[in-house]
Amino acid sequence: MIKVSPRAVQQIKESARQGNALGMALRVAVQKKPDGGFHYAMGFDDVKAQGDVVIEVDGVQVVFDEQQKPLLEGMTIDFVELEPGQHNFIFLNPNEPGYVPPRED
Repeated sequence: MIKVSPRAVQQIKESARQGNALGMALRVAVQKKPDGGFHYAMGFDDVKAQGDVVIEVDGVQVVFDEQQKPLLEGMTIDFVELEPGQHNFIFLNPNEPGYVPPRED
C-alpha cells in the first residue's frame, strides 16, 4: 500500500487549507515513460470514480486508480528539502527502475 510520511501529511493538509481544498482527497497518478521511468502527478479531487482505491493516513485521504496499484504498491510520498529553502514532494517507489532506497541517517 502507499505510505505518506508525517512531513508529507502536514504539507498536504497545509496545501489543502491554502487552496480551499479542505475535505478533498489527494489523487495520485503514475504513468510509465518511454524510457521505463515513472512520471507522477497529484492534486486535490472531490470525485471518487468506480475502481478507485482510497487510503487514509492521519486524516488525509489518498486516492488512486486501482489499475495503477501494481505501479504504486509500496511507494512512499515524502516532503523534503532538496536544496536550502527548496521543499518538494518526492516519490520513493521500489517499483521504479533504478530505484535506490534512501540512506538511513
